Amino acid sequence: MGLFKKVNAVHGIMAIVLVMLTGFSACGIYSFTGASIPPEAKSVSVMYFPNQALLVEPTLSSIFTDALRNKFTSQTNLTMLERNGDLALTGAIVDYKTTPEAIQADQTAAQNRLTITVSVQFTNKFEPDKDFDTKFTQFTVFASTSDYNSVKSELIDQISEMLAEDIFNKAVINW
Repeated sequence: MGLFKKVNAVHGIMAIVLVMLTGFSACGIYSFTGASIPPEAKSVSVMYFPNQALLVEPTLSSIFTDALRNKFTSQTNLTMLERNGDLALTGAIVDYKTTPEAIQADQTAAQNRLTITVSVQFTNKFEPDKDFDTKFTQFTVFASTSDYNSVKSELIDQISEMLAEDIFNKAVINW
C-alpha cells in the first residue's frame, strides 16, 4: 500500500508541473529572467546605435549596441536578425558627457560623473500596445583624481550594461 501512495504522489506532482507549464505557454513564453514574450515571436533585431551626442566617443556605439544585443540573446531564446525582427529596437546615443560632482570648499570636484543617454524605439510585431519611444539615462561616478582615459573603457562598459538592462526590462518585462 505504501508504494501505491508514493506512485500517486509522484503522478500528482507531475500533473501539477504539467498544468503549470501549460498555463505558462498559454500566456506567452516565460524565462527565468521574468521576460514575457509573445509565443509567436521568434526573432529580435537590434540596429546599430549611432552616436549623435555632441561629444563623440569612437567606441561607444559598438560597445552599447553589443551590450544590448548580448542582453537579448543571453536572456531569451529569440534569434538575432540584422533587421525586421518580431521584436525590433532602433535608436541613437543622444548624450555623452562628464560633469563635476561633489564640489569641495576649494571649488574643485572630488568626483566626476559620466552620463550616457540613449533614445530607443521598440516595436513588438505581435503586441503593438507594448511599443515605445523612450530615452534612457544612466551614469557612474568616478574619482576626479583618476585619469579619465584610463578608466573610460570600464565606465562605458558599466553604463552600457545598465542601459541594456533598463531597455530589456521595459521591452520584455514591462517594468
